[in-house]
Amino acid sequence: MEQNPDMVEQATVTTIIEKPPARCYEVAADITGYPQWAADIKEAAIDELDEEGRPQLVTFRAAAMGRSTTYTLRYDYSAAPRRLAWVLERGDITRKLDGWYEMAPVDGDPSQTEVTYHLEVDLIVPLPGFVKRRAEGRIMHTALAELKAFAESD
Repeated sequence: MEQNPDMVEQATVTTIIEKPPARCYEVAADITGYPQWAADIKEAAIDELDEEGRPQLVTFRAAAMGRSTTYTLRYDYSAAPRRLAWVLERGDITRKLDGWYEMAPVDGDPSQTEVTYHLEVDLIVPLPGFVKRRAEGRIMHTALAELKAFAESD
């Protein structure tokens, strides 16, 4: 049965990164560094900083479904350094693009981190389910596998 095309899609994935939680959070919180390791992110421009000088409002230009897309996220550091969360402020093809990274030390091994990535997406344009699933898979791969590769590369 095909899902309602206006329904918010969400997914959560988890992986183990062979680095301590502080390193994983450092990479995730270096938002302007995303174009270095996230293949689909072409640009991350800070629009506003929070009271501690961290990127709070950031506009991204990214590759999506064969075109370029622009969206602005508002970041929430209230649960730092365990969680980095964001909500969509505006987007050209998205109504919702909210999510978070959560870092937890692996029991018995402080040099490893269990990283969970959660994302909720609602696109302005309805797409067939298989296209949404392919896009979701690519986003999740970029968000977690490429974060893992970059965090472990130092």
